[in-house]
Amino acid sequence: MKLLNTYEIEIKKSRFLSYYYEVENKLDAENIIKDLKKKHKKARHIVYCYKIDQDVKKHNDGEPQNTAGTPIYNIITKKQLNHVLIVVIRYFGGIKLGAGPLTRAYLNAAKEVVI
Repeated sequence: MKLLNTYEIEIKKSRFLSYYYEVENKLDAENIIKDLKKKHKKARHIVYCYKIDQDVKKHNDGEPQNTAGTPIYNIITKKQLNHVLIVVIRYFGGIKLGAGPLTRAYLNAAKEVVI
């Protein structure tokens, strides 16, 4: 496993921290997620998607359906990535974004980290 890039964006006082990893297997991905959860205990949401050959997992971590894990998955698919894990950690800033802006926030956080 290897950290390839990080990216941070702030939208209406919410901070979105993106991490882009190359992973060999599902266990690598799960260990990274576990470590990030320990490191970012005060984060409101830790959203991710990984793709390892045919094994794909998307996780919204309490965000509304299709607003978090799916946009990350769409970036992985569009860029034809494999053996990757993208995690976006959200520190809530007190202002609700709404479904459209929230989806765009996760999409942009994922898109920018893989450039």
